[in-house]
Amino acid sequence: MKKFLFLPLLFAALTLSACGSDDDGGDSNPPDKKGSVTLNPTSISASSAGGTFTVNVQTSGEWTAFANNSEWISITSSGSASTQGTVTVTVKKNTSTSSRNGTVTVKCGTARENVTVTQAAPLQVSTDKIYMPSVGGSKTVTVDGNDWTATASESWITTAKSGNTLTITAAQNDAMSNRTGSVVVSDGNSAAEVTVTQSSAEDRTINTPEGYHLVWHDEFDEGTQLNSSDWTHEVQNSGWVNNELQNYRKGAIDGKNITELVDGHLNINCFKGKDGKVYSGRVYAHVGSGWEYGYFEARMKLPAGKGTWPAFWMMPVGNDWNTNPWPMCGEIDIMEEVGCVPNEVSSSVHTQDYNHTKGTQKTHAMTIADAEGAYHTYALEWTADAITTYVDGKVQLAVTKKAMGSGHNQWPFHYAFYPIINLAWGGSWGGMNGVDENALPLTMEVDYIRVFQKD
Repeated sequence: MKKFLFLPLLFAALTLSACGSDDDGGDSNPPDKKGSVTLNPTSISASSAGGTFTVNVQTSGEWTAFANNSEWISITSSGSASTQGTVTVTVKKNTSTSSRNGTVTVKCGTARENVTVTQAAPLQVSTDKIYMPSVGGSKTVTVDGNDWTATASESWITTAKSGNTLTITAAQNDAMSNRTGSVVVSDGNSAAEVTVTQSSAEDRTINTPEGYHLVWHDEFDEGTQLNSSDWTHEVQNSGWVNNELQNYRKGAIDGKNITELVDGHLNINCFKGKDGKVYSGRVYAHVGSGWEYGYFEARMKLPAGKGTWPAFWMMPVGNDWNTNPWPMCGEIDIMEEVGCVPNEVSSSVHTQDYNHTKGTQKTHAMTIADAEGAYHTYALEWTADAITTYVDGKVQLAVTKKAMGSGHNQWPFHYAFYPIINLAWGGSWGGMNGVDENALPLTMEVDYIRVFQKD
């Protein structure tokens, strides 16, 4: 059995040799790797404007520092090779809507200490736009901030402060044009601007839907032709769309105006020229900008005659027809009527999944005894979630995003559209029972068009 004692003894000897002893020349006092860190200050409070701050560092040896939120905190270190130094902390401007918290860490050996960094939110206002009627009045804005002041850009705007409430008052506007000013709210570190738009004196004679304000209108009571800064004429030959027979033109044919302003009305004339062709008009309001959501209203008198096809409708602004073709782009028909079905006015919406080529369009029609020959008001209320049309204040068509679906193919009504007024002749619908050229010439009359948006 003695021969088996050799291996345990050999293992013990090797172990002692590997660990060393007090007498074998090894280092009995290895360096302290734990380290220590002392910081001053240990917290930084920055305004929304940001800033630069210095932190004094004292350690037991070499040290390093880093920011844990580098997207808005940056640092530079000095003296990190010694036991004393500084960390310069730079906090960027806060462009978010809330306060934020971060840290800067200083490390020596295994010791770590943090500097907490808090940054205030920029001054906030409850709304950045307010609208006033021409008669003037006051509206309040809630301000989230400390020690703020408010400065108005125009003499017709005054302000008053009470706690976190800012009251903005507009004097009466007797001019026949809208006016715009602003109020800048500032706490010295950040600022917010509230735009103040006031309607012209014309709004006193215009019935504005509750919760809306007038943004544009044309009463057709100035001059003899449409204002080219508001209106664009389409110019196209017959057959351009829907197999329609009319030629859309601007100006006059054989001395007769296509469109004209007469006695405070817009007349769109449809007639046969000396060359045997039929001419008519199609006009776009603010085709380059349009409006996204709102209440759109026109008062008009429709012509009579088999072959007529008057319409008040909307299409998207600046649409790319290659990537977003009809009907994917969407179409809103506020009012359409064809003379072969006299006095029946209809409203429709067209989308990729709901359109007349598939027989799935969302539409509704009603008969108005004197739609041809008398003035009636046709309107659209369009929000992010619903489209509702009206005839003389009575609901015609009501569709919702929830019911139709929220995808672009079901509900593409999420960008600006512009209004269109036109008088077509013949075509796939207007001429479905033929046309009666004995009805020519004829005129579609428009008393006004108005656009309102929510306050």
